[in-house]
Amino acid sequence: MITMRSGLTWASTPNTTEPGRQGFRPIVPPPAQGHSPWGQDTVSEATPRPASVRPGETPLPDRPRAYTDIKSYHAHIYFDEDSYQKAALLRRWAAERFPVELGNWNLQPRGPHVTPSFYFGFTNDLLPVLVPWLQLNSLGLTILIHPNTGDGRADHLHYALWVNRAQPVNAYHWPAPPPGETEALEEVFPNVVPTVPLET
Repeated sequence: MITMRSGLTWASTPNTTEPGRQGFRPIVPPPAQGHSPWGQDTVSEATPRPASVRPGETPLPDRPRAYTDIKSYHAHIYFDEDSYQKAALLRRWAAERFPVELGNWNLQPRGPHVTPSFYFGFTNDLLPVLVPWLQLNSLGLTILIHPNTGDGRADHLHYALWVNRAQPVNAYHWPAPPPGETEALEEVFPNVVPTVPLET
């Protein structure tokens, strides 16, 4: 029980909603006494500029990149215990209709992907068909589509397209290649043969 100045306890006094009258109690109890562990002067701190999340990258490039730097694409389809049946259906639909490189199920975070997922890779010529197809057939799942340019960090973080909502991608620790160099490019080798005509 909290004892008030009059000797009455917090819970035993009659309550009124009018401040200043005997029996008034605020909705919340009095604040705890003490000091913030952050100190008393945080309001006067200057606003610092954070360190770049893109170390080694030039803030403004000299010229645009050539679109021909994109050698292929990956689509990463994310799911969880409530949506795995949708993921299984979308996986089957895609494999029936497109000559893609279909990866395994990833039931744990893998690489920069923080939730369960599966992936398929596809060649550039499929982009104008596969992206609209995924937009219309995502079943509400979150899908990351990224190019493969030889810079995996930038491919996942800066060049990505999202179907539905975006979600975190843990690629900030991925080292960027030195200027003028690229990583070993992850090539796409289709491993499924379509069996169902594409709906048009």
